[in-house]
Order: sequence, then structure tokens, then C-alpha cells
Amino acid sequence: MATESLSLPTPDGDMPAYQARPDGEAVGGVLVVQEAFGLNDHIQSICRRLADAGYLAVAPAFFHRSGGSPVFDYGDMESLRPVMMALTAEGIRADVETTLVHLASQGFSGTQVAVVGFCMGGSVALVAAVDHQLGAAVTFYGGGVSQGRFGFEPLAELAPHLATPWLGLFGDLDQGIPTDDVEALRAAAATAPVETGVVRYPEAGHGFNCDQRESYHEPSATDAWARTLAWFGQHLH
Repeated sequence: MATESLSLPTPDGDMPAYQARPDGEAVGGVLVVQEAFGLNDHIQSICRRLADAGYLAVAPAFFHRSGGSPVFDYGDMESLRPVMMALTAEGIRADVETTLVHLASQGFSGTQVAVVGFCMGGSVALVAAVDHQLGAAVTFYGGGVSQGRFGFEPLAELAPHLATPWLGLFGDLDQGIPTDDVEALRAAAATAPVETGVVRYPEAGHGFNCDQRESYHEPSATDAWARTLAWFGQHLH
């Protein structure tokens, strides 16, 4: 595996990104969408795990308009809040498009590309799966289901328009995403013209996949990762 730091051109200046490439020929490309805490060690480790599974994985720094690639400590909401509030739907969509163009330049486009996102990135992953006809999309605990974020429509309103097979992974103990919202999202996604699915983990809270957070729940994280790779394997071609 080889990793490198990239600088991708966007309409608002260069965007830092982290890329992990497998040793052999990649079986597909993956856009990895960061948590609210930035392009941190956890998100970079996701890229490396995907490379180990055979994918070319790229994680862009969506906070670049606030200067460089800021990373925040888990729990430091005071510093994080103004950077999060500066995000816009237009900017996020531009950054997704820039990363997809980069993946296309590496030989992967359309249904050869997957998107996976965590926390705020989980929401972005669903939006990307509506905006683009990709191979597969996976959302880990993405909020904004009943009330939209960053200028996007609520995810439950967007889900019927999914153009990409989409899988949602949520924890029942997530205090920010009620199970009623998860079930509403499941029902809305089921009306889309592509395959969709939702998995709920009874013992997991928000951030259950991140082994650097107190909310990490290993059994749920292990199952969710296996399902993510299986979803990619099933739908990318």
C-alpha cells in the first residue's frame, strides 16, 4: 500500500486530500467523506483499510475553505462549530465533484466508484448518491434526516431520488438520530429505483465505528465494516 497527500483544484482554491493506493491493481475507487472533526487519523485509517481491501481511496478535506485542513479533538465542539457553520451545500457538492474527477483521472468513474461517509460525511454520502450515479454508497450515522443540514434538503426527502445503491448503518443509542428518523429514512429509501438497505445496531451509539472515540462499539463496527465491503463488492463494476 502507498499513501500520499494530494492537492485537488476546486472553484474555491486547492483542497488537501489523503489517498491510499493498494499494492496491486485497484478493483475500484472510493470517496471517503470525513467526520465533523476533519480529515483526522481515523478517516485516514479508513482509507488505508480500503486500500488493504483493494480499493483506491481518497478522503478530501471539506474544511479547506476555512484554511488548510483543520482537525479538531473529539469533544471540542466550541472550536468546531464555526467551521461546520461555514459549510454550504454548494461547496460540499463542488468538493465531491472535484474528488470524483480525480478518481476518474485515476481510471475509475461511474459504477466503478463508491462513496462512504461518517457522521456529517454520512449525510454527504447520501447526497452524493442522489446527485451521481455511482456504484455504491454507504452512510455511517449520518444526521439531518428530518431537518436538512448545510443547506441540503432533509435526507428523508432526498432518499427517494437515490441514483446509487445505498446502505445506511445506524446505532439505536445515537442521541442525535432517533430510531424513528432511521425508520423514516429506511421507508423513504425503499421507494428509490435502486437497491437500498438500513441496518440498526441495538447496542451502538453515534460514532460507533471510530476506535478513537468513547462511543466505539467493536462488535457493531466489525459487522458494519464487513457489510460495507460486501456492499461495495456486490455493486461496483
